[in-house]
Amino acid sequence: MTHPQHSPDPTRRPRRPLRAAWGALAAGTLALPAQAHVKWFAPYIVEAPPQKIGQTLSDPWFWTGILLVVAFFLATRWIEKTSVGQAILAGMDKVSDPLWRRLDDFLRFVIAAFFVAIFAVGGVYLTPDLKTPNEWVSWMQLLIAALVFSRRTMPLAAAGIILLWVLALTEYQFFHLLDYLALGVAVAAYLVLESSSRPEWRKYRFEVLRWGVAIALMWSSLEKFAYPEWFYPLVEEKPFLTFGMPRDVFIPMAGVAEFTMGFGLLWTALVRRLSAITLFLIFNAAVYPFGRLDLVGHALIMAVIVAIAADPTPQVRFRIRRPLWTIPTSLVAFMLLFAGSYWGLHGLLYGPAGQPGTGISQPSTHSPDPQRPHGPATAQATGGHAHAAQPAAAGGGARAAYASSMAAMHKGMDAALDDRDADVSFVKGMIAHHQGAVDMARIQLQYGKDPANHQLAEHIIAEQERELAQMKEWLRRRAAPAS
Repeated sequence: MTHPQHSPDPTRRPRRPLRAAWGALAAGTLALPAQAHVKWFAPYIVEAPPQKIGQTLSDPWFWTGILLVVAFFLATRWIEKTSVGQAILAGMDKVSDPLWRRLDDFLRFVIAAFFVAIFAVGGVYLTPDLKTPNEWVSWMQLLIAALVFSRRTMPLAAAGIILLWVLALTEYQFFHLLDYLALGVAVAAYLVLESSSRPEWRKYRFEVLRWGVAIALMWSSLEKFAYPEWFYPLVEEKPFLTFGMPRDVFIPMAGVAEFTMGFGLLWTALVRRLSAITLFLIFNAAVYPFGRLDLVGHALIMAVIVAIAADPTPQVRFRIRRPLWTIPTSLVAFMLLFAGSYWGLHGLLYGPAGQPGTGISQPSTHSPDPQRPHGPATAQATGGHAHAAQPAAAGGGARAAYASSMAAMHKGMDAALDDRDADVSFVKGMIAHHQGAVDMARIQLQYGKDPANHQLAEHIIAEQERELAQMKEWLRRRAAPAS
């Protein structure tokens, strides 16, 4: 649902919005929109119980997306077996051959450039979304970039990449870092295999990259089914992404598109290369609305997608059978495997009701407090984000989220009293107050069941964010930016 009165918060910088646009742009190529990873627009608790899988399976738009994609795959695979398909592949080979011959040089350059770029950004781990207050981490990234260019030191660079992911676990919870794990391990494995002097090992170096990207896309796509409410704020703030489609139509079809494009990267040559080309065009087209920082964050995955598109290998080495009938059966098998792993692992870690499991003391979010890097996150109430942590005494689920949003609101309002200018103090305090109302409304959308309350919450979000934008603009003109 969109609101005409809604004004986007100019201070918001989404954690990973680039992929949020690729699904909408995919509508022109696969007849499906897709959208991704936007949980950072709304307050959320990592161990919040996901939506029941039965709700997705009963959604007609989910099945509409599945049918469209299966039809696309079947048609592409049928064409691939004809002389027309072979001519298309031969044309692709001719275009990509210069890159294919120097693909290792290209990948090493992009990997090094990526780590130099995030060194320049500073204060992050493997991607600009994962913040850290430890300055030495940035210098470690610069060292990794230097180690990439020599085959002797590539294994050390690979070890450094794995170490960065392990270090991120000290500040972020395991479950929501898994989509980074697949790509990180794949890049590290590529560096190890590329440095090997054994041809029987080196031949798998591009294979691991393909699987790493495919797994990362398929895993992260499940958030559209498990936590659709995380995507509501982005859809409302950037309605052009949906091509005018209703929110509850766009999000499930977006999840289907992201999962199936990842699946397509593991299929036969034409399906694989068309999926890769589509992904590359979409990622690049999304840079303009979301900015250069997101280009940095997605440089590795984009480079691997280019490598997949350039790869003339007729079939992946870990063979998937070629007959047409195996396409829908394999797709269903992959969906069962990934969905079972996602919901099963979440239940194992946090319990069926979203309560912390063994070894998890209290809820926290994806965005740590720089002042408390090893503790749960604290909401920045006056800055537009509300990644809140609960007080130690609070329980899990909705109660934890409400307690966090209220604590953050009061903290921001108290901080506003420190300003001696009565006008500035008023506006800063009201920003914290309004942000608290928005956060509570989004928690209601996540946990509440009453339709009337959902409608009220959506109205509150639209109105309060419109006023938040006005007040922040007033502070900007007054040269007194919000905290």
